[in-house]
Order: sequence, then structure tokens, then C-alpha cells
Amino acid sequence: MRVADFFCGGGGFSEGFRQAGFDLVFAVDKWKPAVMTYKGNKPGVNVILDDIIRISNLGDEEFENLVPDSEVIIGSPPCQAFSQSNKSGNADKTIGIQLIEAYLRIIARKKFKKNSVLKYWVLENVPNSQKYIKKEYSAKDLGVEGDFILHTRNNNSGIYNAKNFGAPTNRKRFLCGDFPELEITHSDEEAVTLKAVLDSLGDPLAKTKSDICDVNYPDLILPSTEITDFHYIRELAPFEWKTAKRLKQDKGYMGKMAFPENENNPARTVMATMSSSSREAMILRYQEDRYRLPTVREVASMMSFPIDYRFYGNTMGIKHTLVGNAVPPKLSYAIAKSIARENGLDVPNKYIPIQHDSDIKFVNLNGVILSINQEKPRREVAKFKYHIPYLILNSYRVELTNYHSDFTNNKFCWDAELHYSQGKKRAAVYDFEVSLDMIDEKFRKPIIRYINKIDKKLLSFDEFQKAYCKTERQRQESGELGPFELLDDVRNFICSLMSPLEMKDKKSIINGLYELPNAIIVGYYLLQHIIKKMGGKDNGCANKETETPGVDKKG
Repeated sequence: MRVADFFCGGGGFSEGFRQAGFDLVFAVDKWKPAVMTYKGNKPGVNVILDDIIRISNLGDEEFENLVPDSEVIIGSPPCQAFSQSNKSGNADKTIGIQLIEAYLRIIARKKFKKNSVLKYWVLENVPNSQKYIKKEYSAKDLGVEGDFILHTRNNNSGIYNAKNFGAPTNRKRFLCGDFPELEITHSDEEAVTLKAVLDSLGDPLAKTKSDICDVNYPDLILPSTEITDFHYIRELAPFEWKTAKRLKQDKGYMGKMAFPENENNPARTVMATMSSSSREAMILRYQEDRYRLPTVREVASMMSFPIDYRFYGNTMGIKHTLVGNAVPPKLSYAIAKSIARENGLDVPNKYIPIQHDSDIKFVNLNGVILSINQEKPRREVAKFKYHIPYLILNSYRVELTNYHSDFTNNKFCWDAELHYSQGKKRAAVYDFEVSLDMIDEKFRKPIIRYINKIDKKLLSFDEFQKAYCKTERQRQESGELGPFELLDDVRNFICSLMSPLEMKDKKSIINGLYELPNAIIVGYYLLQHIIKKMGGKDNGCANKETETPGVDKKG
């Protein structure tokens, strides 16, 4: 059976059909590295660089001359507009909807034309896209002539997870169209793990020559020297992995994420961008107290690409995007196999090696030496807002911020704020003065001693801003205390002051107006009084006064 692939990317959707013995006759994408990758791995297929919206609106004769008939059409319109990771799902959906409708327009023109041969079609996208794909489209909706209704959801349309079809990744996708029921091959407990991927490939810098057996295709075995885009290391600088760790594990309202990656589970969803300091960054352990990003080959195996698949990009970033944007071949193979089964077609019982196009230049990352990134100083008006680390109790957190500064005139102020929860409906900020008598008596003397001790390290507001804008190494060399170091110090003191149970114990304050965990009250008190001392130093803001701990200005 013939297959046409729209928004073909690097060929992941088509790869599953290739492995199932289908005849790939046409593919199109508007990104050149994707087209070159498709050509490089599938010589002989008519793959073109073009715009799908343009193609969908061509006149009948030109459209039919360009797009061949096929029994199967597959397509994965770009998903960035619908992704939850793009502005928390609030990105503009206009272009995303236009691309989906262009694909559906092509489906309709092939499906409802005279003597149509189209029997199956599939649209793949992120789960959130289903909200924007109507259950049916008329000819008028799609801007074409005719009197038909295109139904987008058959009984098998829905959310599928690639891990249930053998891909070592926890990647949920929405499939709709007209296709048979898919056969699940792996239960959640049987899913292939990240550890299986990493163990199968081995150490990227291993100097011993050995054969590598593909974790996804056991009958595919290649010498390690023939595994492309694998033999290199992208080690993370401490400032990168520390930032990522904080975002992964210290965002209480978003839930904790593993750091480094939990190798006993399938890989998390592979992203199209290769981030190193974000919550979504995929970070692997690299020796003791060192971390790295996965290689292009490792993420490709996570996505179930065979180890003989090549990614024709000139940079690591482009190659990573080719992988992250793809449909996992194992998922597409499940679709292809279901179609073959329904039509009584035989499916190859072993992996068919790829024959690459030798005329296309290929850049191999093997042997590339990547230097560790150096932290750069921040802009002098950089903003700061973060809470005492790993201290979010009952949805309360104490934040240190410079958001109330006059950034236009470089007049900086630092403040302590008590925050509750997140979101428009639940979030709240409380502003009250904490006095020493609100704190259990046994904690008071150590708190006073701590404040007097740390006073020697404190800077004025302006100097504190300058310290924040320096790199971590610069602060270490000068012995300066920046915002993150200050918050860490406060956190360490609180942990030494009280037990975990004492930290969580609630105390009623201000005539029962607030009931807060001990650690939150103490943290808020500490930051308030530390900031008062900072404000009273040279170059401090005029509205800040140095006060004796325990004296409530409002009382």
C-alpha cells in the first residue's frame, strides 16, 4: 500500500511504515534539514521542500500533478501552538489551526474526489490539540467545493502513549482520522526504560571497540564506530545543573521532578529544544557530582529511531530538534501494522536496514569536543524573585525579591514577601510585621545570634544587586553573599534550628489571623530583619531602617 506523508519532518512517521513494508511515495516539509534527513534515510522517495498550506490551496490540476494518489495519508502538523510547554498552553493557536485545516483540506480533496483510492488517514499531534480539531468539517469549512462532511474521529481516535508500543519514552499523543484499532505491545509495567537505552549504547566515550545491539530492534547490531552522533559529551557547568535542579525539585506547586533522570522509568517526553537549565531539561548523571545532556543518538533511541538512522543537521541543536519533533517510529509502526493486518498484508518479521543516500553530506558529531559553558554576568538591572529553597510548607513560601526597585534610575530595594499558593484564584501575598514574640521562645536567642552574625556579611541594597549580577565564581572569589547564597544560608540555619516536625508544626499568630508553620514564621522574620539591616547600610533605600530584632515597628 502507498503512503504520503505531510509535515514529514525527519521521517519518524514514515519510518514505522517503511519497517512494516509499505511503499512510501510522497513526503513534504518546509524545513530543509527535515527534508534532507528524510532523503538521506529514504532514497528514492519523492520528498519535496514546500509549504503545506500552499499545496492545500492549489488548483485541481496542479494539486493532482504534485500530490500522488495513495491508500494511506499520514501527517503531524507542527504542535508548538498547542503544547502545554509553550506559555503553559496559552500560546496563539491561529497558525496551528491553519496548519491542521490545511492538512484536513488535503485529506478531503483526496478522499472525496472521483475514483478515490484513499482508505486510511491519520493526524498526530499533542493531546491539547484535540480541543481545536472539530469532530466534523464541511466542504465550506475547509474552503473547497463539494457537498461532504469529513469526520475526524473514528472509534479508534484518542490519546496514545508511545511507551505502550515499545518506544522507551513516556510520550502521549492524540491520534485521529480513519485507522484500525492499534495493538498494545507493552503494558505500563513492561515499558522499556531509560536505563535499557543507556545500557545498550554504553559509555559515549568508551575507547573499547564493540558491537552495539539496538535496544529497540534486537536484530540490528552495528560496530560502535558506526553509531553516529553518539561519541561525545555535553557536560553541564555547575550553574546550569544547579538551576535545573532547583526548578525541578523546588517548585512545590508544580510537583517534584527527578534529578538526574530516573533511569528506571521510560524517558520523559523528548523536547524539540536542547535545554540545560530549565525544569524540562533532560539531565543524566556523569560521574560523581557531574552531569551531562544526552547525546543525539541517545535521545533518538529514546524516541525508538533505529541506531542506523541519520540526522542530517549541521549542528547538535538542529539534530536534536529533528529528533524531538518526530513521531516515534514504534508508534507509527503500530499504526502501519494495524492497517496491514486489516488488509491481510504480510509485515516483515525482521528489521530492514536503512540504505542511506551517499550523495547527501552528513555531519557526524562523533569526536566533537565541547567546552563547558561559562556563566555570564547578569545585566545590572536583572530582576530577582525566589523563595527560601526547599521550604514550601502548606503552600506557603517566603520570597526574597527586588521587584519593587526603581530599575529606570538604578535605585534598588530588596523585600521579603510571604506568598501562598499559585494561580489567579488561590494565590495570595501577605504583608505583616513579624515580631520575636510570635516565635517559640526556645528559638529566639539562636535567631538573634544568627542575625547578628550574618550582619557582618550583609551588603547595602545597591551592593547586593551588584553581587547578584556577578557570576557564582566571582562571588566565591570575593567572598560576597548574593541572593541565592543568602537564601541557602537562611535555609541551612532553619534546618539546624528545628527538627522536620517542628518546622511543620503550625502556630497561630496575630490573634488567630494567621496559622502558619514554624519554619515559615521564622523564615519570614529572618528575611525581614536581614533586609532591614541591609537597607540601613550605605547606599540603602531611604525607607529601610535598621532595627533591633524583636521590636515590631507596627506595635
